[in-house]
Amino acid sequence: MKIISYNVNGIRSAISKGFIDWIQQANPDVICLQEIKANPDQIPLLDFELAGYPYHYWFPATKKGYSGVAILSKIEPKKVVFGAGIEHMDFEGRTIRVDFEDLSVMSLYLPSGTNIERLEHKFMFMDDFQNYINELKKEIPNLVICGDYNICHEAIDIHDPVRNKKVSGFLPEERAWLDTFMKNGFIDSFRFFNKEPDNYTWWTVRVPTARIQNKGWRIDYCLVSEPLKQKLKRAVILPEAKHSDHCPIMVEIE
Repeated sequence: MKIISYNVNGIRSAISKGFIDWIQQANPDVICLQEIKANPDQIPLLDFELAGYPYHYWFPATKKGYSGVAILSKIEPKKVVFGAGIEHMDFEGRTIRVDFEDLSVMSLYLPSGTNIERLEHKFMFMDDFQNYINELKKEIPNLVICGDYNICHEAIDIHDPVRNKKVSGFLPEERAWLDTFMKNGFIDSFRFFNKEPDNYTWWTVRVPTARIQNKGWRIDYCLVSEPLKQKLKRAVILPEAKHSDHCPIMVEIE
């Protein structure tokens, strides 16, 4: 199974930049999207079906034009779960999951900490999400959580770790949470195959040359639960795709 995760920063904007043609070329079995910023009635759903994704599930935020996640699939899942059953998560459209016979795939959009209030919300989300996943793993051991975690794990995952050490997304407390989350039964699929620096998935638009100069952050992950370790085939970042301020990431599981 070939799984792609992509924070599109607005699905309608991404479509206008050739996103649908791109997914036909990339040809994943499952696509996890974050930050769709639209309701299904604002999206050309038939175009995705014609592109080979008859099964598509959208979970927008209650607030229009904000947040939201989705999963597109070539394969019909046996079950679809919209949200986590936790009000503050689901209000903002932060998680959606599809269950197949042998594994489950979740699309996650973890909040950013743009100010003190949102940072407090982010930490609450992280704690509640950890508890939710702890319980979910008992029911579903083969779990893939793809998405925008809004956290760089290690210094290797950010272009300037020194000057960004007090910036949300690279705070010690955020990094410690992600480290604990991974050590609690998940594999960073990209780092499983690639230990090299200068591999990023997001570049700030506030600095127009950031992407050209590759001054980025790796904040998007396909985390794969430990029982799937022997089935990991490949994991890559796809920086040539430019429909967003993020780029897609991919994992292949046997």
